[in-house]
Amino acid sequence: MTPQEAPDILSPAFAADPYPVYRRLRDEAPLLWHAPTRSYLLSRYEDVRRAFKDPAFTSENYAWQLEPVHGRTFVQMSGHEHTVRRALVAPVFRGTSLQEKLLPVIERNAGELIDGFRDTGRVELVSQFAGRFPVHVIVDMMGLDRGDHDTFQRWYRSVVAFLGNLSRDPEVAAEGLRTREEFAAYLLPVIRRRRAALGDDLLSSLCTAEVDGTAMSDEEIRAFCSLLLSAGAETTDKAVAAVMRNLLLHPEQLAAVTADRELIPRAFIETLRHTPPVQMIMRQVAGDVEMSGGVIPDGSTVICLIGSAGRDERRYADPDSFDVFRTDLTDRTAFSAAADHLSFALGRHFCVGALLAKAEIEVAIGQLLDAMPDVRLEPGFTPRDQGTFTRGPAALPLRFTPVRGRVRG
Repeated sequence: MTPQEAPDILSPAFAADPYPVYRRLRDEAPLLWHAPTRSYLLSRYEDVRRAFKDPAFTSENYAWQLEPVHGRTFVQMSGHEHTVRRALVAPVFRGTSLQEKLLPVIERNAGELIDGFRDTGRVELVSQFAGRFPVHVIVDMMGLDRGDHDTFQRWYRSVVAFLGNLSRDPEVAAEGLRTREEFAAYLLPVIRRRRAALGDDLLSSLCTAEVDGTAMSDEEIRAFCSLLLSAGAETTDKAVAAVMRNLLLHPEQLAAVTADRELIPRAFIETLRHTPPVQMIMRQVAGDVEMSGGVIPDGSTVICLIGSAGRDERRYADPDSFDVFRTDLTDRTAFSAAADHLSFALGRHFCVGALLAKAEIEVAIGQLLDAMPDVRLEPGFTPRDQGTFTRGPAALPLRFTPVRGRVRG
């Protein structure tokens, strides 16, 4: 397959359904130069996995992809600098901090949003719950004014659009840069006030974090919070809707998960493989790198097609089928750097918020099933996904018989 013959990942046909295109790329062009994005595409599981673990694949691309809208964060760093900066933020999202501080915030926000529709018997899940839930959680985590939810929602959408702007639309780019300025003007004074009067929140934890004599500056805290607002919300936003959609399209699996809530993490993991919220992650190579199908020249940008890797028949049996019980996907390591799915990347750049995402999905799906035990799609509705860089259901109208009160507290 020549580049001229290859399907275009920016085309309307690809946006409508990327998975047949992914299959063709895996079979015919596992390494392909894509001129519109000036990048090489990797589509096979083993190649994408290698790109996430091999030091020859760097995060230098983040200097132009992420830094303009976020500022410099640990994801752009390498070596000792990356290790120390990551260690400053990682403890907030695991262990006792996650269980004692963040879990109550997650549970409260899920319950409050569900209270808005639990007595109505119907909900459009994307706009009324999934698209708002993780942003509300992040605002509460940072100890910010809940009256600013709509502002944070707008900033979140703007940053996500900037990061997924593969076609380089100048208006999308300009809006993302305006968002960076607005976010800085809002948050930097809050950080300074928090340093003077610490609380029991994420900003206070970041203000006091120290590793090997290194602490975070106000600007570094702001940049990390900007990263958290996009990366931390996007996976959860799309995943809540996608998990529910996948279960609703497989009633026997929905029944199993409803009966055994221990299966919710497996439904999440299988969704991350089958219909991942983040379809692509970029890397840059240091030196010429030989892969399946050819050589990637030194300094080139690489687009790792996660959505394709998760459907690779060389790695997964019957990969186009959604199956929470599949035996070739391990849940024991699924939320660690040793995961055998690729949606959180791997190795040194494995998503620092993976356990937070797991907790959010467990709480959200659990509370939704409690409130909607006989949940079903709106009659006649066929779910449709949207998005290229990130992807999830465009809408998910549901019906259910109202349950009075909160079943599980």
